[in-house]
Amino acid sequence: MKKLIASSLLCCFLAAPALAADKVTTVPVQFAKGTSSAQMKGTFAGYDSINYTVTAKQGQQMTVKIAGSNNANFNVFGPGATPGAAEALGSGYVGGDWTAKLPASGKYTVQVFQTRATARKGSKVPHTLTVSVK
Repeated sequence: MKKLIASSLLCCFLAAPALAADKVTTVPVQFAKGTSSAQMKGTFAGYDSINYTVTAKQGQQMTVKIAGSNNANFNVFGPGATPGAAEALGSGYVGGDWTAKLPASGKYTVQVFQTRATARKGSKVPHTLTVSVK
């Protein structure tokens, strides 16, 4: 019985790093000269996510929109805030945009992900993210 428990625990510990190894891709948002918005296209699957980063100043207004797969969702994090370790300033989904006056100057992160229910299935999430800062 002790060997069975020890073997089960060993399997759990060996499987844990695979669960924590979700791919997070970071993509800097670049605005073309003379514009205040940019569109980025991407695809991810399962528990992977994409972190789009954009530098903005306190008092500017940021709008984030996402289109594509209905599984696409996003969270917006302020400067110094890390997805998974801090509370998001806001969130959105396909058809649910986010707009706010920015509380601080610095690098903002827009984390694009899918919910656990669809991530569990390994669903692919093609999307187009639009970020506007004025």
